Amino acid sequence: MTGHGVFEGLHGAYPRALYRAMGVQDADFSKPLIGIVNSWSEVNPGHFHLRQLADWVKQGVREAGGAPAEFNTIAACDGIAQGRGMHFILPMRDVIAASIELMVSANRFDGLVMLCNCDKIVPGMLMAAARLDLPTLFVTGGPMASGRIGEREVMTSDVKEAMGRLHSNKISDEEFYAIESHACPGPGACNFMGTASTMNCVTETLGLTLPGCATLPALHPDRQELCLASGRQIVQLVAQNLTARQMLTPASLDNAIRVVLALGGSTNATLHLPAIAQAAGFSLELDVFDTLSRQTPLIGKFRPASPYTIIDLHLAGGVPAVLNILSPLLQLDLPTVTGESLRERAARARPVRPEVLHPLASPLAQEGGLAILRGNLAPDGAVVKQSAVVAGMLHHTGPARVFECEEELENSLDLKTIKPGDILVIRNEGPRGGPGMRELSIPAAMLTGMGLNDSVAMLTDGRFSGATRGPCIGHVAPEAFIGGLIAFVKDGDLIEIDIPNRRLELLVPEEELARRRVGWQPRVPAIRSGFLELYSRIVTQADQGAILKA
Repeated sequence: MTGHGVFEGLHGAYPRALYRAMGVQDADFSKPLIGIVNSWSEVNPGHFHLRQLADWVKQGVREAGGAPAEFNTIAACDGIAQGRGMHFILPMRDVIAASIELMVSANRFDGLVMLCNCDKIVPGMLMAAARLDLPTLFVTGGPMASGRIGEREVMTSDVKEAMGRLHSNKISDEEFYAIESHACPGPGACNFMGTASTMNCVTETLGLTLPGCATLPALHPDRQELCLASGRQIVQLVAQNLTARQMLTPASLDNAIRVVLALGGSTNATLHLPAIAQAAGFSLELDVFDTLSRQTPLIGKFRPASPYTIIDLHLAGGVPAVLNILSPLLQLDLPTVTGESLRERAARARPVRPEVLHPLASPLAQEGGLAILRGNLAPDGAVVKQSAVVAGMLHHTGPARVFECEEELENSLDLKTIKPGDILVIRNEGPRGGPGMRELSIPAAMLTGMGLNDSVAMLTDGRFSGATRGPCIGHVAPEAFIGGLIAFVKDGDLIEIDIPNRRLELLVPEEELARRRVGWQPRVPAIRSGFLELYSRIVTQADQGAILKA
């Protein structure tokens, strides 16, 4: 018997016998074997509905003459992991990529459909797709519906900010409970421009999904047909041998960066896109984000920086409409999984809500949402979401308040000792020193809820969420653990933040800093065992994408 791929010839007899145990028939052995890479999970609301989506995708594969075979990978929720659990979240990105790479390579699939939706799972799957370079199509799970309290729309970011408002006695326990209880009415990714929605928009911009996939609501009636069509299309990609790296190129990643910048996307894109580039065999420097940001206007703002949600983005035309508006700035003669070029997708789109997606002629701002800062505090770079910073804090000099970890900062918030003008320095949260480069979104959101996000800055070698508001500067490199200058800041030191001029300076004489360096030892990481001990030894700095590199 001659079969297909893993089933071919005499050596295929053993796989054929084992697949028969799972109900596969003789006729299936000559069909393209399509790996359905699912990340369904009962511990992540963004992925809770992916089991049904996978069934529809498999149906589409069968209709087109393919043989689907599903397997799973891990998928944690950043929100659920806040605090100590956050040490483990960024490292999962690389574990997800490795798990898929190993499973696919061992099983010798002909093509892949990746089902994903949330913060680290999408980039992890993109990294795997780049390494494997097989015909690959993504189905992202879409945004969660907003909740309602009377006429008020609420979502997950409101819960975090409400924590600060409750802490400051600005709302009652009953009001807080109402927000908590209504913010998440069903499955899907958080309905604001956090990392999940940012990376879903990136995936569509790269041409790896069917048009509209990134923003179509999680439970929309059109999801079934989108999944069926995706299943049918992957079989066509196998026939055409259109592989992932044909859509993961320097030009397509430049387009993705511009879309992130134009929509005020998450700072975490500056970690994930360089990691994806490295997996695809080329480098993407951090300064590219800043260069493109100076050239790319901000055409949209979304919750929590504006009243608009990702569903509003969908109703405005979604990613195709964004491509249409940005088309003079993009490289459009690039392939997509549907066989059309990115130019054809952009030309066919019609932006319909100019209050949501502004034209290039009248943008919200002349520069994109992110800025890369450098100076003696961050010679290798730091990242800020400038579109979420009020004008009065774009240039700010203030005294440092130093915290050795996130928990120390939260204790200070409990004591309410933070003052307007302070610059909160939270160190030992970097990729190696954390370990795991925790996201400090809860303290950042609590500051917003306490009314301090317009007068207090935060600075860390850790990360922030895409939902963060205010002058929150993360990814400071080099990190404290390896002797970056952030390790030597003391309470009361003056720090200058100058976002328009991209500067981040510790205003302390060099001779004083030299004295502080004498006899310095790094703080012991919070976790020194298991996978994170290995991770801490081999992870790169934030400016290199926090990738694993022995």
